[in-house]
Amino acid sequence: MDVKIEASWRDFLADEFRKEYFYRLVEKVKDLYKNAIVFPPAKYIFRAFDLVPLNSLKVVVIGQDPYHTPGVADGLAFSSMPNNPIPPSLQNIFKEIENDMGYTPYNNPDLSRWAKQGVLLLNTTLTVEKSKPYSHKGIGWEIFTDSVISRVSSYLNNIVFILWGSHARQKKVLIDISKHLIIESAHPSPFSAEKGFFGSRPFSKTNQYLIEHDKNEIDWR
Repeated sequence: MDVKIEASWRDFLADEFRKEYFYRLVEKVKDLYKNAIVFPPAKYIFRAFDLVPLNSLKVVVIGQDPYHTPGVADGLAFSSMPNNPIPPSLQNIFKEIENDMGYTPYNNPDLSRWAKQGVLLLNTTLTVEKSKPYSHKGIGWEIFTDSVISRVSSYLNNIVFILWGSHARQKKVLIDISKHLIIESAHPSPFSAEKGFFGSRPFSKTNQYLIEHDKNEIDWR
């Protein structure tokens, strides 16, 4: 199947795109966009990949599904359209950056600035229906994104995987810890950030690992 995704990912995932489940997933997603209000805009479904060519990948941050309110989801986990209010979880992420790194992040929810430095902001489900969180869970996206995580783990080296919350932490079984760094903690949501996210210092830990493996660190501002 010819998937409109960045070229290096298209080649890397070519076998996946030929699988029967993926054909069914594509047809299901097309039908959902036709008959309901679905986020993000269709052109942004694979935006997380489009902004991070495979040879620039350094960090994978795993989220759950896109924001389900209009005008918020932009195809990147935890991110939002420029000039939008900063979502609550991202507010806490910014607080931890300030406490961890000693600088204040830009007051902008658009995290494409991270993606362009090699941070794959990957939701495990890439679409959602308006006002219905987790509504596209189980339609096939998790099969696809689990395969992405497994393939990155198998074929690349020295990638940092950041797992926030129980959903993301379930993906540990897909990652080879002898080749990669896993950083995990509670989710940055206001409901759980005080239970281990604050003080976990994921950003300085990531940069230290990247430096140790001769990679440029991430400017988290």
